[in-house]
Order: sequence, then C-alpha cells, then structure tokens
Amino acid sequence: MSNSRISGLYRLSVNDRIGELVKRGFLSRDAAKALLEGAPLLPLGTADRMAENVIGVFGLPFGIAPNFLVNDKDYVVPMVVEEPSIIAGVSGAARIFRNSGGFVATSSDPILIGQIQIVGVRDPDRAVQSLFSVQDELIALANSLQPNLEKRGGGAREIEFYKYRLPDGDWTVVLHLLVDTRDAMGANIVNAMCEGLAARVEEVCSGNVVLRILSNLADKSLVKVKATIALASLGSDGHSAEFVRDGIVLATDFANTDPYRAATHNKGIMNGVDALAIATGNDWRAIEAGAHAFAVKEGAYRSLTSWSVESNGDLTGELTMPLKVGIVGGSLSSNPGARTGLAIAGVSSATELARLMAATGLAQNFAALRALVTHGIQKGHMSLHARSVAAAAGIPDDQFDNVVAGMIESGDVKTWKAEELASSATPDGMPDEPLTGNAAIGEACAKVILLGEHAAVYDRHVLALPIAAAVTAQIAERESGIRLSIPQWGIHDDWSDRNRKPGGASIVIDLIMLQLGLTNRGFDIRVSSRVPIGMGLGSSAAFAVAVIRALDQLLGLKQTELEIDRLAFRCEGLTHGTPSGIDNNIATFGEPVLYSRGSSGRTIPVSLVEIPPLVIASSGIKGDTREMVAGVRSRYEQNEALYTTIFDEIGELSVAGATALREADYAYLGSMMNVCQGFLNAIEVSTPELEKMIHIARSAGAIGAKLTGAGGGGSIVALCPGKVNEVSEALGLAGYEIIRMAADGDQRD
Repeated sequence: MSNSRISGLYRLSVNDRIGELVKRGFLSRDAAKALLEGAPLLPLGTADRMAENVIGVFGLPFGIAPNFLVNDKDYVVPMVVEEPSIIAGVSGAARIFRNSGGFVATSSDPILIGQIQIVGVRDPDRAVQSLFSVQDELIALANSLQPNLEKRGGGAREIEFYKYRLPDGDWTVVLHLLVDTRDAMGANIVNAMCEGLAARVEEVCSGNVVLRILSNLADKSLVKVKATIALASLGSDGHSAEFVRDGIVLATDFANTDPYRAATHNKGIMNGVDALAIATGNDWRAIEAGAHAFAVKEGAYRSLTSWSVESNGDLTGELTMPLKVGIVGGSLSSNPGARTGLAIAGVSSATELARLMAATGLAQNFAALRALVTHGIQKGHMSLHARSVAAAAGIPDDQFDNVVAGMIESGDVKTWKAEELASSATPDGMPDEPLTGNAAIGEACAKVILLGEHAAVYDRHVLALPIAAAVTAQIAERESGIRLSIPQWGIHDDWSDRNRKPGGASIVIDLIMLQLGLTNRGFDIRVSSRVPIGMGLGSSAAFAVAVIRALDQLLGLKQTELEIDRLAFRCEGLTHGTPSGIDNNIATFGEPVLYSRGSSGRTIPVSLVEIPPLVIASSGIKGDTREMVAGVRSRYEQNEALYTTIFDEIGELSVAGATALREADYAYLGSMMNVCQGFLNAIEVSTPELEKMIHIARSAGAIGAKLTGAGGGGSIVALCPGKVNEVSEALGLAGYEIIRMAADGDQRD
C-alpha cells in the first residue's frame, strides 16, 4: 500500500513533487510526463467543445495534500485552489488526524433525487393516491429509460410524494424519484428519467407536469466522517492543548448560534471540499448548493460539523453532509485534468471519493478553527499575500520560498523587500542555479536544552527537546566537486577534489563523504536552516544529519538511524572537540530525551502532555562550543571537588525536570530552570548579554529562563505558560531573534 505521509513536500520543486507521487504510486509515468512537459490539463480545443463561446482556458493552481488516512487507506488529495494556506492547512491537519488513527467515513447509497412537479390538481390527496397505486410501474418505466444503469447495479429505487400550497392558494404535488446512479454524478440520467415519466404522470393524476429535474439537495446521499485527536497533539504556537481544544468547541457552538458565523464556518469546510471537487471534475456549485441547503434544513442555518470533548479529554470532530459526486460520465471523460485528479486520489468508486471529500472538509475545518483560536487566520493570509508579491516581483523559482519567508519574517511584504532579499541571497557572485537531475531531501531537528548543559560532558543527565524540521538538505549529483550553499548561514562554497576548503561546514562534508565512500563523486548540496548557526541550538548536528539523510535517500545507502547518529557524532567531534552526544541524538531521533553519555540516550518514557510553552531567543552573538567546553574542563581540573558537586546537582535537576516536563508541572520545571541558570553562571559560561535576555524574559512573565547550549553567547530558553506572546514580543522588541519549536506552526508538512 502506498504511504501518503510525505514530510517536507512543500519544500520540493514541482518536478520533485511529481517524482515523489510517481515513486509512491499515486501518479502514472504517462501522467507525470504530461505534467513535467507543461502540457495543459485542459487543451483549448477540448474546452471549446465543453462550453459555449470559449476564448481561452482560465488556470488555477493544481496542488496536492498528503498525509490522509481514511478508513485505514492512504490518500494524497488533489486540490485545485488559488490560496496556499488551504492546502497547507489541510495537509497539516491530515497529519495530526493521521497520528491519532485517521478518519472513519461512512455513507449511504449514492442516491440522487429527481423532482416532478404537478399543478392543476383539484384534490392533491387523490392525486397522490393515484400515483402511489402505480409507483411500481413508474419505477419500471424509469429504469427502462436507462437500461445500462441497471446493468451497473443502479437504477430507480423508490418514489416519494409531497404536496404544497402555493402562494396563490393552489395546490402542487411533487413526486420524488430516488435513483441510485452508482459511480456517475447522475444529473443527466435523473433528468432524462423525470422527463420520460412526465406523460404517464399527467395521465395518472389528471394534472399538468411543469418542472422535471434533479434536486441538488442530495440528502439521500449523506456522508459522515469522524475523527478523534489525542489531546497531546493539540497544543499550538505556545497555546496549551486544552486551550486549543476548548476554543474549537466554543467556535463551533458560536456557529450553531449565529448564522453570520456559521456562513464563514461552513465556507471553510467547503474550501477543502470544493478544491477536491474541482480537481476531480465534479460540479462544485451543485455540492455547495446542497451543503448550504442541508445546513439550514432544520429551520436555522447551522454548522455542518460538530466538535466535542471525550471523557479522556481528547477532541472528536464529525461532519455530516450531502455529497453526490461522480467518477465517470459528464465532462470527466473529456477533461484530462479531471482524469489526472482522479488518478492521484486513487478512488475506485464515487462513494469512496465522497468519503475522501468529506474527510478533506473536516480537515480544513479543523485547520481553520485551530488557526482562529490561536494565532489568528491572518498568518496564513499573509503567506498568500507574500507569495503574490514575490510572483509580481519576478522572483526566480529557486529563490521564491526563501524570499517569501524573508518578507513574512521582516513584516515588509513589499516588492522592494522581495527584490532586496533576492539580490542578497546569492553573495560572492555565485548564483544558485536550479539543481539538475534527481534530487533528494534530508531533514533533521535542532535542539533546545532545558536542563543539563556541560554536566552532560561529565556523564550526568541532560534534558532536551527537538526543534522540529530545523535544517533541510537537498542534494543532487554533479559531474565533479562539491558545491555547498547555506544562505541563512552566509555559506556559499564551491571546491573540487584538488582544492578543498578547510574548516567549518566543508570539513564536515569531507568527513561524511569519506565515511560513506563518496570521495570521488560530485554533489550539489543546498541547505536551508531556520535556526542560526553558533547559537547553542544544535545547528551543526542537524546539518550533518540532514546531509547524511539526503545522501542516503539519493543513493539508496540504507543507513540505519543508529548509523546516522554515529556518523553525526563523529562530525560533532570535528566541530566541538568533546561533544556530549545530545545534539546528534536529538537531530537523528527527533524525540524529547533524558540523555547521558553512559546510557547512550534514554527517552522520556511517557509522552509529553503537550509541547511546553517555550520561547527560544537568539542573542546574535556566536558562542564557540569547543572553547566553552575546554574552559569548563580547565576550571574543573583546578577545582574538581566543587565542579563535581555542581555537575551532580545539575544532573539531578535534569532527572527531576523530566518528570515535571512529562506531567506538565511547569511551576516546578520553571524553578529548576532558574536554579540551573545559577549553576551555569557559577561555572562561568553565562554572559552579560544572556543575563540581560533572561531578565527581559522573566520580567515579561516567564516563570523559568536560562541559557541553552554551551553558553558564551548563543541563546536562551524561557518557560512561559500563558505568556508566550508577551515574552516573545518583549525579546523581539529588544532586538533578539525568536526561534519557534515547530516550522511554520507545523501546518505545512
């Protein structure tokens, strides 16, 4: 079975995304070739045959949302939509749902309703009785009009009758013909049946048939999708899991009370549903009409979703809506774009597509509500605006994402800023040309140490957390030599076998190439980092692991995680002299860890309740880990008894801190961080700048703050329950860089 969990997909080039879909079996090679060659998904000639007065083809982005698990089956969802935050939100939400077991979807038979309206009847009850007496005949007649539908297992199933008094006082009788249209949406089928029955209906009830057409309120074709999210997965951007959960429930209660809110709430659901409908050639306008009519069916316009809290504190979401879609017939056969979308979706029936569509709607609803109750919806919209500005400025593809990120980070989403970022991204006259040939991606975590710095070098415990997706390496083979580019660190090196550049990142690359037996091969290595170098956050280990993983994927080396960890540790030895081993451990395994060199790393045995409300800030002053470790070693040797006592205390703090972290006892954990900072100051690794940052954080509401890493510069970490925004703002206003625990809110995976 194909695996739809695709990490870092948004970082790949268009070509590489297509290649990934082919490799995983979601796209055929022929379809991939057409996309890679730039063939239009809808040729002009085909468009001219599909509609009237055609003068061109209007384009919209065709994207994919990975990570979906519906009824234990993996899906990649094709989406046609112009707003990037929709696909990003859906993908991130699907990943969160996936980690808690995925979606469970059920549905009724694919029934479409056809309506035949009869007027001119004096006695509506008698007319209904007359029609009821011949209903079997009418069903047989309807099926005789569509014999192929019966052969496929479908056909007219039932007839329902209704009577209404019109505004002028006259009665009208309405016959509902319920038709199982199987894998076709069925509009033409049902319309033809209704028109074919009209004469016989008039004859039976002595009335006049006026309208004979399908209804887009397909409430006989309902889909229900349900998913539960573990509480521990709900924390976001410094907000506790309980805060996010309760906010989502409250927002849904609001939508069920106020139609103005409900309209926007349901529009968010349809952002996901419509994008998949368009990508698969379905009538999104019909789906929209049916959904909104269903939302108001009970007399008041309400939310299509419900969110509730389970007895164990987990969050459960449900979506019930009418969805009548098709995978055959209509314009699907003539529209190559629709065929491509259906192939990517990998559905074998219209029922399966409807269930996937409902899951996409629920995912988008969760993503929107989670954003609203945390950082607000404008963050995603700012990304859209930045992308539009970058496109208008003509930013090249290879610089596009970095320029967009730079504009958002600076707050200046302007054309001049885009041009400035683009011009400064490639110093030394070394333009970053697009990677040629096949390229592979490797990703690694950085780290933040909560407790245990320096004591870890002396076999005491250290408590650390991963900074997710901190460093990403993209590597392709080249004819000869090594080309290395890390724009965020100001590194742009190009060297051949005869002209090696010593030191820094290049010597780490040399060691990796030597250990993997690649010294005679050429590689183009592009690295992107969202953590600064030399700031005590494990950037060098993350760099090594990301490069090793990318090479492993590119060349099929089949390195185990343990082998990657060991090689990264050797790289750390080049960089830091006497590494503790924590950086490469976190970079490789990406898990919270209570670590000591003697036990080769010991993971906290109980999962975290939530991502703790931390603020990480960089001073901008590089600390030299090798120098700091050597300085502590010298002072330890001069006063071994005192330093042994200090290291023992720091190690005990780490062990106790692991328990506090596991239980989210932030008051106790914060106190231990403050005590640990006192010890670190005592062994002379803190600095006036770090002490200033710690004071700012504590004054703004942090209950614990300390340096993180080797010290001598670098970064601080602050524990700030309920005060993440305030502490971040205070440090930001003081000129310090804030580093987030998760990339981009962790929604764009």
